[in-house]
Amino acid sequence: MTRSVRHTDGIEIDLSTGETVVADASSPDGDVAVVSHAHGDHLYDDPPDAVVWSSLTADLAGVRRPDDPLPATATDDRITLVDAGHVPGSRAALVEDEDAGRTYLYTGDVSPRARHALAGFDPPEADVLIMEATYGEPEYVFPPRGDVVADFHDWLADNADRPVIVFGYSLGRAQEVQLLLAESDRERVFVTEAIEKLNDPIAAALDLSFPVERYTRETTLGAGDALVLPSQTNRLSFVESIVAETGALQAALSGWAVDSSFKYAGGYDRTFPLSDHCDFEELLWVVEQVDPEVVYTTHGSTDTLATEIRSRLGYEAHSLKQNQTSLSDF
Repeated sequence: MTRSVRHTDGIEIDLSTGETVVADASSPDGDVAVVSHAHGDHLYDDPPDAVVWSSLTADLAGVRRPDDPLPATATDDRITLVDAGHVPGSRAALVEDEDAGRTYLYTGDVSPRARHALAGFDPPEADVLIMEATYGEPEYVFPPRGDVVADFHDWLADNADRPVIVFGYSLGRAQEVQLLLAESDRERVFVTEAIEKLNDPIAAALDLSFPVERYTRETTLGAGDALVLPSQTNRLSFVESIVAETGALQAALSGWAVDSSFKYAGGYDRTFPLSDHCDFEELLWVVEQVDPEVVYTTHGSTDTLATEIRSRLGYEAHSLKQNQTSLSDF
């Protein structure tokens, strides 16, 4: 028996009309394209003509893909976008196949924790749930956000006599870090050009302010300063030079910090388990709230999460593998 949900280039949902909805594909090739958010692993490489997405994600895509034509923003009465709580602009997609009497919920990446201007994900009910599994291992359970934020602020205060470099993804985490630094006693906060360009549409859409300065080659960090850098830059030579010249401490905020090896692998002085994804227990909570007939897991620890959903909650659940074509492929 063939399935109506597939993982090919993105997630494809076949409707009873014969049309296909494709979500978060590199080269969308369906009748309707959906983009959940503007992180690189969910955003197109080859732009389609039109996309169902939030207006903020469209603006951010224009920043992240400046050399590509920006797809038109499409609407489709069968698709309802739901705040995903992951990063600014992120949306889950609720797809209604009215003729089949079935609804599909594609989560993209989600978080139920409200913070700053982001509302947490409030899962709607659906017949089929296609969910992320980034932290789909039972050991990934995050401490309360307030405790982590307090710990971060205490660390900043305890090291007021030294500059700090804080790493996070340019979209989402970097903006949260800037807002947390603004709540601290740090005198100056610097960001790279790439982060600054993403700040502008986020600030406009969410009525936020990022009181930061652009970091340049001429900038000298001093005590009380903070520099926010993209997470993938932590091993670059210019970072090593800054640390050697200024004595700056390095920190990272990530859900992976639940595992102590994350600190040592990244060469950080401190790590803080702050995430914009669901932890393991929250993933199970999402399933219970949606109360679907079947769950498909994707993007992460898919096998483990599917197994845990079956054993702990009793739902039918399958790990969605790329290019499976039938139920017998599971």
